[in-house]
Amino acid sequence: MVTTAEELREQAKKDGVEFLFAMFVDMHGKPCAKMVPVEAIDVLMGGGAGFAGFAAGPMGQSPADPDLIAVPDLSSYTIAPWQPGLAVLQCDVHVEDEPWPYSPRVILKRVLEKAAARGLAYNVGCEAEYFLVRRSEQGGIEVADPLDRQGLPCYDAKGLSRSYEHLTTVSRFMNQLGWSNYANDHEDANGQFEQNFRYADAMTSADRLIFFRYMVHMVAHRAGLAATFMPKPFANLTGNGLHFHSSLWDAKTGEELFADASDPRGLGLSQTAYHYIGGLIDHARALVAVTCPTVNSYKRMGVGAPTSGATWAPAYATYGGNNRTQMLRVPEPGRVENRACDGSANPYLAMAVQLAAGLDGMDRKLDPGEPNLANLYELSAGEVAARGIRSMPSTLLDAVGELADDGVLREALGKARGEDYIDYYAKVKREEFLSWHAEVTEWEVDRYLTLF
Repeated sequence: MVTTAEELREQAKKDGVEFLFAMFVDMHGKPCAKMVPVEAIDVLMGGGAGFAGFAAGPMGQSPADPDLIAVPDLSSYTIAPWQPGLAVLQCDVHVEDEPWPYSPRVILKRVLEKAAARGLAYNVGCEAEYFLVRRSEQGGIEVADPLDRQGLPCYDAKGLSRSYEHLTTVSRFMNQLGWSNYANDHEDANGQFEQNFRYADAMTSADRLIFFRYMVHMVAHRAGLAATFMPKPFANLTGNGLHFHSSLWDAKTGEELFADASDPRGLGLSQTAYHYIGGLIDHARALVAVTCPTVNSYKRMGVGAPTSGATWAPAYATYGGNNRTQMLRVPEPGRVENRACDGSANPYLAMAVQLAAGLDGMDRKLDPGEPNLANLYELSAGEVAARGIRSMPSTLLDAVGELADDGVLREALGKARGEDYIDYYAKVKREEFLSWHAEVTEWEVDRYLTLF
């Protein structure tokens, strides 16, 4: 691991690196970077890389504000395998020598520090789904593989083979980086794929997810295609999830805190894990404003089946065993999968609020009750209500309202400049919703033009 400027210089020379991307993400998770020649490593390490924050995205700045300074985290040093001579450094944003409270990576770091002060280490594994697409002659998008038309294409060997070059290239790159790629598959929708890599501590996993999305885009672009992690790019196909598998460990002893072989509920979980689950369920309706943060996210959620199968997105705040209709799935002892997260999520913010919600459940010793064994996609509205199950918000606007009222997540996201970050986030997301809501769509014209 690179820890000093001299080690960075030596590693860059060993790797044949000529340029470094000093990279950070905005609220939306968009990677922003400056390209720094290795000859300027001392300049980068001495003062960071400066950015006009207002131009970068929603980062809490106006045109009158001082520069954002991207301060590299040397442990994040990652070569770009598809681009000889390039490496990436993920950065924490500072302004006037202080960590900037609008920086998503800074926010996650602060929440992780609170967990560390309690002797807790937080590990997260990410399952990111995406589509390979191309522009159609009509100006829209279509699945890149014209032969990928099966009604049930999930795990299709022929579809996997036709995208072999793309998938194996990304797989080799992940293994070159030491990420331990362990599976690559054709997902539930036509043109949809998932490529998995091993879990790590939350910050490392968030950094890797940002890099993974960037890498997938670049590999696709070089083949004349586009990749998209958009939650619901096609109305009739399953959307893109971003499932987080999380667990807590004793930071000193390395003891696994979520596993218990004697669990009377039969899932192999400890009481600590059940309290954590209770926190996620209790905060679920607010949590999704961050884990499912776009207008498009709420077109992925709900009950019903697109042509390729089930939605695979949770409609209700519940947990169960190895049951993919639940928000929280327990695939095996010792970890919890949050399925209420999609491809548009900023991983730094999403992991921060997820951890905060779980810790609150632990502090309050919330009991989530018995695991839900039902196929929730088949329950009627009356049955759901009778069981006391809460549904997810139906729109981004609804979710943001829940988020703004959540005191635990408000504290977790922290104070910003003259405001709470949660209020800034809510303002940006409400504007996003209203911008979409103001558009007149083709659906509206078709439905209403001659109706009245």
